[in-house]
Amino acid sequence: MACGAVWRFARPAGLPVEQTRLVLTTVVYYLLLPAMVLEVLWSADLGLHSFQYALLGMSSIAFAMLCIWTVGALFKFEDRRLGAMILAAAFPNVTYLGLPVLEQAFGGWARSVVIQLDLFAVSPLLFTVGIMVARYYGEEVVEKPRPLWLFFNAPPFWAAVIAVILNVNGFVAPVWLLGVLQKLSVAVVPLMLFSLGLALSWKTLTVRNIPYVIPVIVIKMVLMPLFAMAMIGFLPINGEYRAAAVLDLAMPCMVLGIVVCDRYRLDSSLYAMAVTVTTAISLITLPFWHSVLMN
Repeated sequence: MACGAVWRFARPAGLPVEQTRLVLTTVVYYLLLPAMVLEVLWSADLGLHSFQYALLGMSSIAFAMLCIWTVGALFKFEDRRLGAMILAAAFPNVTYLGLPVLEQAFGGWARSVVIQLDLFAVSPLLFTVGIMVARYYGEEVVEKPRPLWLFFNAPPFWAAVIAVILNVNGFVAPVWLLGVLQKLSVAVVPLMLFSLGLALSWKTLTVRNIPYVIPVIVIKMVLMPLFAMAMIGFLPINGEYRAAAVLDLAMPCMVLGIVVCDRYRLDSSLYAMAVTVTTAISLITLPFWHSVLMN
């Protein structure tokens, strides 16, 4: 991540930062991440706990949305800002930061937790409820808006569907194919962290946005993990799997939300500041939550 931040400042070869990030994230999204999803879910232990991860993720996101909406209603925030705040407070960066952090903290098995939380909870809510929130508080910039279900027409989702079908029907991955998928998967983590570093911009930090970012920080970094810890107590998820799931939901703001804000003309600068600040704060909060969860 630090390398990405330095690259943003140095700009080797004069390449625009946003163009570099777009190329990297496109390669990850359309090739490397689907390969990892296929590899992990094909051999994962899918079952009732997959539904439990979905329930945990969706309920935590709904709780964060309710909290930030209540704050916005009390202080009568402008629609464009409130829409960006709802997206920032509710949707954690479960994959681009959660995947490398959990894999390093717990081991390779944690990838299954990350991918199930993302594909069964966070992404479905982002591409349905999140888009509806963006449309309500923002503006539709295209003449004919896409149906919500079309947002699921994405390589990671198709890879997940194929992997689940193969898994449930007991198909065993050929050794050569598994080797290819593993080699592609290895590139996901460093490129995700590097592109996240590219996305961080200290120019987005403005005094006028501080009153709007503070409630996002409190809800995202404190209240949402606390709710997830309380919620998971009612679910039969045990041991390190419990800690991994909660820690993944304690991640900072999702970078992808900037794209949603741009498309629906929400306050993109406010969202970008929330991403930068919560990512910096996560260097303190994530070790704290990890120590709490492992005790």
